[in-house]
Amino acid sequence: MTGTLYGVGLGPGDPDLMTLKAHRLIAGADVIAYPAPAGGDSFARSIAAGAIREDATEIIIPIPMAIERFPAQDIYDKAVADIRPHLDAGRNVVTLCEGDPFFYGSFMYLFARLADDYPTEIVPGVASMTACAAVAATPLCARNEVLTVIPGPLEEDELKARLSASGAAAIMKVGRYLPKLRTVIDDLGLTSRATYIERATLPNEKRMMLADAPEKAPYFSMILIAGSDPYASH
Repeated sequence: MTGTLYGVGLGPGDPDLMTLKAHRLIAGADVIAYPAPAGGDSFARSIAAGAIREDATEIIIPIPMAIERFPAQDIYDKAVADIRPHLDAGRNVVTLCEGDPFFYGSFMYLFARLADDYPTEIVPGVASMTACAAVAATPLCARNEVLTVIPGPLEEDELKARLSASGAAAIMKVGRYLPKLRTVIDDLGLTSRATYIERATLPNEKRMMLADAPEKAPYFSMILIAGSDPYASH
């Protein structure tokens, strides 16, 4: 019998926002895998640190600090080569995932390589989008409004088209794209509905209207554009 591969969502950063199931699986895991920037500390591990056993085997998946934050596929090939022997030996492997494993999560690349060969279970986590809405105390949308999730790196024309067609929007991966996003949002007359949040749920979180946001944004930042339902303005 082989072990089971778990993709465990940790939520946006506050350890208290881990689900009970996530905490239970991490606390009982013989093998823990998690991403970490090359030469740096793992944000995912820091969220789960209080639950990881001292005798657990830890597999680090090094993520190069590239601007686009998409490591070469051989990074995942190497991670799979490290994980397979444990699964083959009947040991479960719990992979730590910031936010939710299947919402812009890199776990999907491990899943694609291993799910056909081993039992796999996905444990959802609190997504950064809903965490930011809670921190900002801003309802995203109501009734029949459409919510659009938009990656910040999109080209300006596509950003404008998608925002123009949206009742409400969550713009992810803001980071170095903040100046471009400001321009697009302002051109569409949406600045008064836009809220900027960075490092949601962490001690150093910041939230403010986009018009008051700093010139530079970290990777863990987001812009929410609330829907136009009257409830959102009360």
